[in-house]
Amino acid sequence: KSLIDMYSEVLDVLSDYDASYNTQDHLPRVVVVGDQSAGKTSVLEMIAQARIFPRGSGEMMTRSPVKVTLSEGPHHVALFKDSSREFDLTKEEDLAALRHEIELRMRKNVKEGCTVSPETISLNVKGPGLQRMVLVDLPGVINTVTSGMAPDTKETIFSISKAYMQNPNAIILCIQDGSVDAERSIVTDLVSQMDPHGRRTIFVLTKVDLAEKNVASPSRIQQIIEGKLFPMKALGYFAVVTGKGNSSESIEAIRDYEEEFFQNSKLLKTSMLKAHQVTTRNLSLAVSDCFWKMVRESVEQQADSFKATRFNLETEWKNNYPRLRELDRNELFEKAKNEILDEVISLSQVTPKHWEEILQQSLWERVSTHVIENIYLPAAQTMNSGTFNTTVDIKLKQWTDKQLPNKAVEVAWETLQEEFSRFMTEPKGKEHDDIFDKLKEAVKEESIKRHKWNDFAEDSLRVIQHNALEDRSISDKQQWDAAIYFMEEALQARLKDTENALENMVGPDWKKRWLYWKNRTQEQCVHNETKNELEKMLKCNEEHPAYLASDEITTVRKNLESRGVEVDPSLIKDTWHQVYRRHFLKTALNHCNLCRRGFYYYQRHFVDSELECNDVVLFWRIQRMLAITANTLRQQLTNTEVRRLEKNVKEVLEDFAEDSEKKVKLLTGKRVQLAEDLKKVREIQEKLDAFIEALHQEK
Repeated sequence: KSLIDMYSEVLDVLSDYDASYNTQDHLPRVVVVGDQSAGKTSVLEMIAQARIFPRGSGEMMTRSPVKVTLSEGPHHVALFKDSSREFDLTKEEDLAALRHEIELRMRKNVKEGCTVSPETISLNVKGPGLQRMVLVDLPGVINTVTSGMAPDTKETIFSISKAYMQNPNAIILCIQDGSVDAERSIVTDLVSQMDPHGRRTIFVLTKVDLAEKNVASPSRIQQIIEGKLFPMKALGYFAVVTGKGNSSESIEAIRDYEEEFFQNSKLLKTSMLKAHQVTTRNLSLAVSDCFWKMVRESVEQQADSFKATRFNLETEWKNNYPRLRELDRNELFEKAKNEILDEVISLSQVTPKHWEEILQQSLWERVSTHVIENIYLPAAQTMNSGTFNTTVDIKLKQWTDKQLPNKAVEVAWETLQEEFSRFMTEPKGKEHDDIFDKLKEAVKEESIKRHKWNDFAEDSLRVIQHNALEDRSISDKQQWDAAIYFMEEALQARLKDTENALENMVGPDWKKRWLYWKNRTQEQCVHNETKNELEKMLKCNEEHPAYLASDEITTVRKNLESRGVEVDPSLIKDTWHQVYRRHFLKTALNHCNLCRRGFYYYQRHFVDSELECNDVVLFWRIQRMLAITANTLRQQLTNTEVRRLEKNVKEVLEDFAEDSEKKVKLLTGKRVQLAEDLKKVREIQEKLDAFIEALHQEK
């Protein structure tokens, strides 16, 4: 690498560091400032010997700082810091592409609602005869904010310019338009504030050809070049001509025109200007000399300041995190990535038994209400074995065709999410590092969002469930007992819910009123009276159907009115629903108990109305369907879905790895910031040391 390339790299790293950490580096660079349309960009193009910048007539074209590193090379080429594409500056189409790319990058840098941006575009230009230096072209200073500009544009340009110019080792290349009145200059005041003694300012007067034609007194140009007209001082004063105002002119044509103009100019002939003060060639040499002089004087001092910064940061790390390795954001991300992938692999180590247990339990929780309320209870109230089986078969078929497979897949997907979340979030003991928590949560959410269950799962599941529910043959006593236990458990849970609902309806019984000093409300008293009346009716006819006839409602109402209790028919119906439900469930549980000895009758196909255990067979069918569904879903999970989820996680991690903003958002904290600072400062110091060594060798 050439010396200037090494130096430019240091500035690039420093530029990133400054943007992130708000430190001010004091390494030299040539800062090109001037009023808008003063010809700054044209001067830069003459120094770079190529028309590389976007052009516009009178409008603002430089919308963000452009750092141009000039170096000597056999071919005239340009390339961006973050791109490998070389633009051949001898070809017009490459020049047009480069100008377009610079304009695109400027517009990309400018945030919404702004006109200019402080973000720097970094460009390297190599070519024969180029003077080695680093120049920064800044947006032109303006006096008035015009329509279409952000209201703070003027202040933003001033603050960007000041930020670059207040570096005590920056060389200020102050560009002044010679064709306008000196009194209209804004930039000269700014420069005189930043460098009042003119120790690092080079003044450049552009458009001298127009000035010579238009200015009535040529001595005015002489006054400017001698530093007597503007309220500022400078190291050197130069007069240049950078074109005739035609944007399509080539650099060679402009250079020829400039040399021809000065050869014939009265200003030189009358010794108002000295020969070394004119032409961009002389300006380039002077700026380059000044730049390298400043570099040699200041670079070691800068290296020392970074050594001190590094020592301070290392000391802070040792005191705060003595047992932790310094890992920057990217290294932490890699570590987290491996941890996450290990946790996903753990999913494949969940035992089949565990999967099936949680799937079966979750599925029953999801479908139990439908099975009992919509299938079992309506069928059980038929009081006839044939009608019971017909009702059950029709309802099971409808359920399997429409809802059941979908519900099963939903349950499986939720179970997979829960297990995945459990592995991702369960603490890993003392070694657990909470710095990864936000990242893991984001990866988990994004992976789940992207995961879609296999579309064919429902169809295959429908066939399996249909076949399981069609089967009615219980092969052994063990299965029979298991079905009875399953049925009892389900009915006991419903009975408990019903008794709670009834208690809320009628209020506390005498025991609770006595022990806990609770009283019934007026409404609860009415419900209680109604309940007692309905229970009497049920005692008289234990095989009462599920619905009350209208004459029965009238009888209950009249009986209550005779005791001074006014009731509404709807209240009687509501109370009856709970009273009958409790009665029915208790009867069903008693019948279930009788069926414990019914397997022999079932096996021999005996017809005994007392021991027709069709409800046990129904619950066996449901239980078997749950087991087969859980087994099928477990196979889908372990064979397909876990692997697909793992693939999703990998893709999410790869996407996050490419997104530096996402990493900054998800990996935060003092420890991360300190490691990032240390990495940057070490990188800057190493590059500075390598540059200083190369600089000494060149001497």
